[in-house]
Amino acid sequence: MIRSGIFNKETFIKLEVLKTFHGAAFHFSFLIFGFSLFTFHLTHAQQLESYIQEGWRNSAKIQSFELRYAVAKEKIKEVNTIPNTQFGVGYFVSEPETRTGAQRAKFSIQQKLPWFGTITARENYSTAMAEAEYVDIVIMKRKLALSISQSYYKLFAIQNKQKILEDNILLLQTYEKLALTSVEVGKASAVDVLRLQIRQNELEQHKAVLKESFLAEQIVFNALLNRDSDIEIVAPSEMNIPVEDPITNNENLQLNPELLKYDKIYESIKQSELLNRKEKAPQIGFGLDYIPVSERNDVTISDNGKDIIMPMVSFSIPIFNKRHDSRTRQNELRQQEITAQKEERLNRMETILGKAISSRNTARIKYNTQKENLKQAKNAEEILIKSYETGTIDFNDVLDIQELQLKFQLNQIESIQLYYIEAAIINYLTN
Repeated sequence: MIRSGIFNKETFIKLEVLKTFHGAAFHFSFLIFGFSLFTFHLTHAQQLESYIQEGWRNSAKIQSFELRYAVAKEKIKEVNTIPNTQFGVGYFVSEPETRTGAQRAKFSIQQKLPWFGTITARENYSTAMAEAEYVDIVIMKRKLALSISQSYYKLFAIQNKQKILEDNILLLQTYEKLALTSVEVGKASAVDVLRLQIRQNELEQHKAVLKESFLAEQIVFNALLNRDSDIEIVAPSEMNIPVEDPITNNENLQLNPELLKYDKIYESIKQSELLNRKEKAPQIGFGLDYIPVSERNDVTISDNGKDIIMPMVSFSIPIFNKRHDSRTRQNELRQQEITAQKEERLNRMETILGKAISSRNTARIKYNTQKENLKQAKNAEEILIKSYETGTIDFNDVLDIQELQLKFQLNQIESIQLYYIEAAIINYLTN
């Protein structure tokens, strides 16, 4: 009945972090979302993956996060600098007289340097912030893929419900012909014909409502792909619940990017504290003053008119500044906050995972029950057809059986839809 897919238990997501740190250089990459669906109809799996790839390419939100990441990477270059070199020029309006002559002007140059390792600490902090921004891209792609998949399965369910209704309408038309024949020979009444026609009208109404639901969900799906809302969607015509559920490794929940995000933020706070300690150290300054001196004409002395050159070294020490101590305390509190947030998020995700597994199992139970019920309803239908051959048929029973069959068929489709939607959530959390 349903033969398409959901994400392969081994390849739904492979998350790999490759990090090389040498000075300001780093390489940080995620291999994300390798999709392969249960191998029933590979074309449907490929079609879904194609939609997901298109959604990633067109998503304005993902593009905005990628730009934020690009900005964060540029900040690594920004911090790899030292303070501006200061130049100064002064002219003595009233030239001060010295033993060797009058001072005419003053030229100065000064360069301040941060404490040893401060620039590296800044680069490490900016790198940690960039890595945290990159995890946001991964999370956005995963969430978008999940939303596209769930909408895709909803479209499948609506489309297949329409097909079931069409088949049942054709079946009722066949029964209507039988009823008309029975009326002619006096074995049925016109009321039976009218009841069959009324039932057809109800199914036509249901079918029309489903058509509107499909168009509405199609708008949602196209919005996820950021394209025109009236583009038709190719939904699978058949899907089926696999014989066995894929293995779920709950330990993989710890590797979910939503939790890795907290680890990256925690690391950035750690790097922030290391930078804070470096900035707490003294700043060193080197400078040079040059003062040209005019020669004296009224006396002959050694070093007459000798220019003045004065090298300088300075230290900037935060003796009365409590700013850095306050930052240390803030970083400690932020690390505690991040740890608590991660634990709370992990608890929520474990709850969601437990509910998803339960719902997936429930969907399988319901599917198997509806499958058995449908088989029995088919047997009842065959008995009614045979009774018509003997000359007796109760069209009230025909309608009852037809209604039961329709109910079982629609419930079966809903069970399949539920199974794959919950399976997508499980894979999002654990792969």
